Amino acid sequence: MRKKIVAGNWKMNNNKRETAELIQALKPLNFSTDLRVMVAPAFTHLVQAEELTQGSRIEVLAQNMNAAESGAFTGEISAAMLSSIGIQKVILGHSERRAYYNETDASLKGKVTTALSHDMEIVFCFGEELDQRKSGSHFEVVKTQLETALFDLSPEQWSKIILAYEPVWAIGTGETASPEQAQEMHAYIRSLIASKYDQTLADSISILYGGSIKPANASAIFSQSDVDGGLIGGAALKAEDFSAIIQSA
Repeated sequence: MRKKIVAGNWKMNNNKRETAELIQALKPLNFSTDLRVMVAPAFTHLVQAEELTQGSRIEVLAQNMNAAESGAFTGEISAAMLSSIGIQKVILGHSERRAYYNETDASLKGKVTTALSHDMEIVFCFGEELDQRKSGSHFEVVKTQLETALFDLSPEQWSKIILAYEPVWAIGTGETASPEQAQEMHAYIRSLIASKYDQTLADSISILYGGSIKPANASAIFSQSDVDGGLIGGAALKAEDFSAIIQSA
């Protein structure tokens, strides 16, 4: 049975001191064994975070990685580098990576392949922009994103995939998809997987919602039958808010 997941994406925030303070504030939390809690600090603090979370149930993941194994890619981080410091989970395809760094479904397919070759677990992000939602093409956009990047995977490889649906129009804008809109898209995503593979596989995949979840709306969104938790941005930077979201899952 798939687990609920609450993952905090810290983006380009928190220095060394702030990283330590936030993790120390989260460590005493008690949460269900059916729930996984993850944090994604900056690359510079991954070793620190991995050390600080030892003995706790908080998991650490990277915010990105390069598809290449090594080479002349200044400033980039490889899967092998992450593995060498004990990081075996990575976020790929975040909407900001797509928007600001021109990541495409095709290039993300290469990252997914590399990450899986290193036995890494992947939080794969995807979702439509506002104009696509308004034009009614949002289902087709999501279908294309998933088919291009993930639908060549074997059923066994899907055991390493966590999906994170990000309605781009609801990230950092103050807008949030209604619980019903989130459920509608998550159910559609699950139906796509069932059509390509089978219902058993589709029912085993955790699908997170990633669009401005806050303590005030977390319970309503998480209560939807096909929403298996959230990828949290701004609210993950405050221990009180992130803790409240965790307790809502």
